[in-house]
Amino acid sequence: MRMARVGILLDSEAAHMLWDRGENIFGIYVGEILDHIGAPYEWINTVDENEMLKYDCIIAAVCEESESKINDLKTFMKQGGTLISFAGLNTLAGEFGMRGAEFLKQGYARVEAKGTDQVPLRFFNSVPWHGEGALKSIGQIEENGSSLYQTFTYGTGKFCRWAVDIPTTVVTLQQGLNPVTKDGVPAPDGTANLDEGILKADDEFSLDWERDRVQTKTGVPYFPHPYADLWKEAFFSQLVKELLQEGSTLPFKAYWPKDVDQMAMISFDSDTNNDQSAYTTLDLVKQTDVRATWCMIEPGYSPELYSEMMDAGQEIALHYNALQMDNGIWGAEEFKRQLKWLKKATGKTKVISNKNHYTRFEGWGEFFKWCEENGIQSDESRGPSKKGNIGMLFGTCHPFFPVAWADEQNRNYDVLEVGFLTQDINHHALADTSVIKPFLNAVKQVKGVAHFLFHQIHLYTQPAVREAFVELVDTAKKEGFVFWTGCEINSWEREKRSVKITGLSDTLTPIIDGPETSHEMVFIIPTTEKSADTVTQFGLNCLKTTHAIPRNEALMEG
Repeated sequence: MRMARVGILLDSEAAHMLWDRGENIFGIYVGEILDHIGAPYEWINTVDENEMLKYDCIIAAVCEESESKINDLKTFMKQGGTLISFAGLNTLAGEFGMRGAEFLKQGYARVEAKGTDQVPLRFFNSVPWHGEGALKSIGQIEENGSSLYQTFTYGTGKFCRWAVDIPTTVVTLQQGLNPVTKDGVPAPDGTANLDEGILKADDEFSLDWERDRVQTKTGVPYFPHPYADLWKEAFFSQLVKELLQEGSTLPFKAYWPKDVDQMAMISFDSDTNNDQSAYTTLDLVKQTDVRATWCMIEPGYSPELYSEMMDAGQEIALHYNALQMDNGIWGAEEFKRQLKWLKKATGKTKVISNKNHYTRFEGWGEFFKWCEENGIQSDESRGPSKKGNIGMLFGTCHPFFPVAWADEQNRNYDVLEVGFLTQDINHHALADTSVIKPFLNAVKQVKGVAHFLFHQIHLYTQPAVREAFVELVDTAKKEGFVFWTGCEINSWEREKRSVKITGLSDTLTPIIDGPETSHEMVFIIPTTEKSADTVTQFGLNCLKTTHAIPRNEALMEG
């Protein structure tokens, strides 16, 4: 079986027209989805039938629906190509005897058939098609009963259409619908007063207080579903199924190295900078054998503490203070100044991670640009600031690179976001330990990062928080989680992406191009057949291997 050649169509002429009008093209975020999964693809910038015919499959991120360009897409399908669209290319509806339905701004969709136990996934932007022309229909839009996914034959090829704009849905869940310019809507039950007059990351979240929350056995409300991660899996699984049906496959990479089954992370925010609280916390991480990320707020600890933290394998990160009531300032120069302070205080020449104090956030991308300009490679500010909005608040537990607004042509910022699930378990005003297992189970479901935040001062002053910390670490380790720092997660994600799969050998061994990695990488090759050697991943029968052939060796062998 050969490796499919997949292209993402970004019609640059159409894209620039939209960007000039200030319109976002979040469809291009499908590239980030494939990059995180580790599947190979190429960008296609012009709608040209000769160029497109080099590909087995084209994912239309943006394309002007002029007659000539639609004709080129038809030629691609007619000659055997597979074309995929996310709620777009409505000009083609009549070609397949279908008609477009009303635009749905948001709703819920079942990826699997009704009657299964799969949770309906929250979506944003849908244009379903109605009619009887589909060869195959999968899933259902709850709001109008239309199909979620349809395939149509055209010549010797096919058109596969999602009624939901999955990339836009993922972006909206992860980063919000709009820039943060005002307080968010508070929880109706009074558990999350987002309208306290402080701009934060969670002021722009895209879940529904009533529909999307559940309660633990002790009555703690939380958001249980990693909707964005489940959408990514649904898209990729269906993409590969279509390719397998045509006789090719699309290899990808495991999220984590061979020796890591599940990933967990703990970060600390120093806030009051009490030295004794730091010593208590240091004893705790040594006792539980955990490396964590310590986010330091100015003026920090006594100098001798930093060397003890680093000697214990802990990461020192910035806790940027832009909270006005704590004399913080939101601004590029202030961010730069605080980072300079941290480097001087700790003697570090390089700081990789940051988390904003009180999850302060404004706008859309200006903060990520400050990170880029100052060498901060990873941010951890996206998480709940209240008791009542914990869990999968942003629909994901996976690391991701945020996308910019239209004024920056929707590029990806070079900052890895690693959000957290909750703060200070067992704090007298926050969630209790009943959240531990549900959170770990939700993360295990999609193999993301179970990131928990604690404050040293609460570990020092509240024995119940210390007990919760120990219980969390103990439970997570029993469930197969390994604790890494934010710096380590950032390094691995970047390493993983630096290795490209360029082909498959006759024995289905991946041919790769890229540097040697610090941990053993796992490659996954979907196949049509189930055997004793296959495992199930994303609903697909897959072979797993750590063996790969460097591209230069494959070229020498011919």
